[in-house]
Amino acid sequence: MKVVRTIEELRSQLQGQNRTSFVPTMGNLHAGHMSLMRIARQYGDPVVASVFVNRLQFGPNEDFDKYPRTLDDDLEKLQREGVYVCFAPDESVMYPEPQEYRVQPPHDLADILEGEFRPGFFGGVCTVVLKLFNCVQPRAAVFGKKDYQQLMIVRRMARQFALPTEIVAADTVRDSDGLALSSRNRYLSPEERAEAPRLYRVLNDVREKALASRDDPASLPRIEASAMQHLAWAGWKPDYVAIRKRGNLLPPTPEENAAGEPLVVLAAARLGATRLIDNLEI
Repeated sequence: MKVVRTIEELRSQLQGQNRTSFVPTMGNLHAGHMSLMRIARQYGDPVVASVFVNRLQFGPNEDFDKYPRTLDDDLEKLQREGVYVCFAPDESVMYPEPQEYRVQPPHDLADILEGEFRPGFFGGVCTVVLKLFNCVQPRAAVFGKKDYQQLMIVRRMARQFALPTEIVAADTVRDSDGLALSSRNRYLSPEERAEAPRLYRVLNDVREKALASRDDPASLPRIEASAMQHLAWAGWKPDYVAIRKRGNLLPPTPEENAAGEPLVVLAAARLGATRLIDNLEI
């Protein structure tokens, strides 16, 4: 595996490659990331991964400096997975001058759910992803469904900018007890780790109730509120549990719900000091 640090080295290494597949990451890699590398190999060769902690997507109350940086361990995992190139730039490479030109995703999609609780987050994501796409010029790029809203926003960005990159969605990888794999899980205490799978159980409960309520669309807000109350009762601090349309993450109308509109339930909640997100398609 080649480890490159500059955009010039990356472009030189990939010169003549027109079937590159790409997995952008912020490092601190786990088994979920490795599954993305394997999926990427099905859509192109060579496989390129990036490891870059992107300051632009951190809010003022989120500690950029404390984000775990485990590059040596990450490189070993990528090597074992057969990744061809790891692009591991530092900030001076990605942002040699202040990044004044930025991508602003539409407010109706980027300022709801995660965007409501993390203002500016998706603008930072889109800006760095577009810049990474320009550096790697991949045929395909793989993003996990665990970050459902992010996947949707990046996919729409690629379509509206006519980028020559297929955005591939990868199913969420879970532990044996249902907890979605996440770099944040490492912050959970043993007691919190034992409690954490409750979020997935709540999502499954919401899914079953929503499917059973297609003929009673007015029940969806009650189902959401009940799930929030259950998490709070169990000691969580929920930000949202929301049943939305898969196509645009807006609430379904009663008519759409009754007609079988494809839905997804998304949730974010804090367990102790750790904020977990998850979702489940309905």
